[in-house]
Amino acid sequence: MTDLSPLLTSRKLEVGYLGQAILPPVDLEIRPGEFWAVIGRNGSGKTTWLKTMLGLLPPVRGSVEHRRAQMNLSYLPQRKAIDELYPLLARDVVRMGLDRKWSFLRPWFGGEPPEVKAALDEMGVLDLANEPFRRLSEGQKQRVLFARLSVSSAQLAVLDEPTSAMDRVAEHEAFTLLDALRKRHGLAIVIVSHYLGMVQRFADRALLLDRDTQTVLTGSPAEVFGDHRFHARFSERPPRLETPEDGDG
Repeated sequence: MTDLSPLLTSRKLEVGYLGQAILPPVDLEIRPGEFWAVIGRNGSGKTTWLKTMLGLLPPVRGSVEHRRAQMNLSYLPQRKAIDELYPLLARDVVRMGLDRKWSFLRPWFGGEPPEVKAALDEMGVLDLANEPFRRLSEGQKQRVLFARLSVSSAQLAVLDEPTSAMDRVAEHEAFTLLDALRKRHGLAIVIVSHYLGMVQRFADRALLLDRDTQTVLTGSPAEVFGDHRFHARFSERPPRLETPEDGDG
């Protein structure tokens, strides 16, 4: 029988710095297989909330509870936080999902793990296995990072604006691949994104954070987008579903 108990639970969680909360308390549960989207304007507190949920920042008040002490979690920070100066090949990046102690200073011995080839093939970038990661396009880099996620056996994947440097077509492809990974491997996903149309298309749960108006909303995308507090900050009507053919406007 599938265990659908929460992977992560926040109870009256207040996030901030130096003991000063920047948002109202957040109560939510993240369960296996759920696709959560965290939305809000720039500076709304999304990354602060995310890092607190991950244990990278201490809570101001409240708590974050893990279902199990050794839960396998994969975290992809914002692109600017990823160091692309190391001479890593695409296959090396994927290997890191198998052994987090691996580095280019201590290369993998014993031959190429078959999971690496399978994951690169799954993401359609097997032909890029021996290419330097830093030379890949943004879309190709994202596919390699998703391949790393695929081999990691993660139960929860947390991604902070993974498509921010992509055009509309590559962004749609990334969301599609991520959703396929979720369904294939049964993992939960929490993604910070500004692309509301993609959130509406792929997410089943949404969290709106707004530091300026001290607003926190959780629910389905339809429930959150239909709230008057959402409209006050974003628009007078729900966001239009975006398609890969849409221009950047």
